[in-house]
Amino acid sequence: MLPLAERLRPRTLQDYIGQKHLVGEGTMLRTMIEQHRIPSMILWGPPGVGKTTLAEIIANTAQVPFYTLSAVTSGVKDVRDVIDRAQKVSLFSQESRPILFIDEIHRFSKSQQDSLLGAVERGVFTLIGATTENPSFEVIRPLLSRCQVYVLKALEKEELLQLLERAIDKDVALSKIRVQLKETAALLRYSGGDARRMLGILEIIQSAANEGKIVIDNALVERQLEATPLAYDKMGDMHYDIISAFIKSIRGSDPNAALYYLARMIEGGEDPLFIARRLIISSTEDIGLANPNALLLANAAFDAVSKIGWPEARIPLAEATIYLALSPKSNSAYLGIGAALDAVKATGNIPVPMHIRNAPTKLMADLGYSDQYKYPHDYPGNYVPQQYLPDQLLGKEFYKPQYSSPTEARLSTAWKEKTK
Repeated sequence: MLPLAERLRPRTLQDYIGQKHLVGEGTMLRTMIEQHRIPSMILWGPPGVGKTTLAEIIANTAQVPFYTLSAVTSGVKDVRDVIDRAQKVSLFSQESRPILFIDEIHRFSKSQQDSLLGAVERGVFTLIGATTENPSFEVIRPLLSRCQVYVLKALEKEELLQLLERAIDKDVALSKIRVQLKETAALLRYSGGDARRMLGILEIIQSAANEGKIVIDNALVERQLEATPLAYDKMGDMHYDIISAFIKSIRGSDPNAALYYLARMIEGGEDPLFIARRLIISSTEDIGLANPNALLLANAAFDAVSKIGWPEARIPLAEATIYLALSPKSNSAYLGIGAALDAVKATGNIPVPMHIRNAPTKLMADLGYSDQYKYPHDYPGNYVPQQYLPDQLLGKEFYKPQYSSPTEARLSTAWKEKTK
């Protein structure tokens, strides 16, 4: 028997659950589908939200030939074979342009994607690609420019419950069992907005039915799915989204949010050294001179994590996370080096002033290298005014103090006093 998710796959837009922003009544995409004006498109969204189903519904609605390829198992030869078949169809009917659906199109290499370009441009077929990864990174620009990108969302609680009730009422196998939905919180949590996963869990629970009856509650789901990991793709968008949220929470001085995203990464099996490296970056970019000790603590956390690993590594990571989130913030060093790099790119290799060049040989000294250089330690307070920047940049300020903490205020005040 087919898996439950396949048995319940809808065939029409009326039966399709979710993605109201794309295919709800009156939306542009729905109108194009109903009018059989199908553009080439990329369907981008997390697993189990209906990308393949929508592609099949589009083909059914338009009543056109539907070819499918999986980027995992198909190569350039497979693409060319499909193009040849589609061209033969197009010769006999200009109105029934076939649809080529490529699942996981982000896994296609550049050469494989290149092989699609000509056929898409000539209208040999309408391309529908499905991807869980950001197409702006994974799909070549010429192909992406010829496709509309539609973003599909994880299913909402109400949509998952609707699908659950449909499965219980209409599936051939489940309808033979008396299923009572007592609690759904655990089932929805483990599903994570993924319809396919939820139906898979339901099938697992179905196998535990006794005497043709089953009562679904949180405890039953927990028992059946012990140690099921949370959704977290260490190479995908979620990886970048969560680390971004983690760093932004630290930057925004919210230790609770920072700890939450840290926990998400821990539960997802993220590399602890990756997290520790990002803490070091944050300690210099976001805290910086407001609290120079932040860098020391972040480095210490990295060292501890590299020695102990999971699960204990969560403790120094949490300590560093909280410390950085609660620290005063200054990005003056980050902005300063950025401004200096911009100046270097704009002005090129400006000669270093002669008086601060080194003169290791007599010839260089005779040429004026190091001439009239003032050694600061020969003066009171170990400071003496003199020019260090090239003439073209004289008076340019790259470092702009931020008085968000006494530490940077003291450093900046002392420097300003000396440079009066």
